[in-house]
Amino acid sequence: LVLVESGGGSVQPGGSLRLSCVASGRAFSTYAMGWFRQAPGKEREFVAGISWIPNKTRYIESVRGRFTVSRNNAENATYLEMNGLKAEDTAVYYCAAGSYADYEDAYYYWGPGTQVTVSS
Repeated sequence: LVLVESGGGSVQPGGSLRLSCVASGRAFSTYAMGWFRQAPGKEREFVAGISWIPNKTRYIESVRGRFTVSRNNAENATYLEMNGLKAEDTAVYYCAAGSYADYEDAYYYWGPGTQVTVSS
């Protein structure tokens, strides 16, 4: 499975971005999808995840209510809608495919990442 993210960019605080992750390869719908991020000088952290049965989602506390993860299995895609962006959301965002969990080792396939910068 090959994953490619898009939709990153620069935005002012309070703004919105929608990240997309498109997968090529078979069996996309059988994987849970996760979004992670890595800020400069920090460890990569889990942000949000969605199960392969798309009625289960999970988020870290700092983004709950602002970010929404979704997927479209017919399009082999997962999305991260980000609203109310804050400076502390600045990071490289990665999508990943694997098991429905909030830690890196549960995910087998990773995209190259897309930069999100929140600054005035």
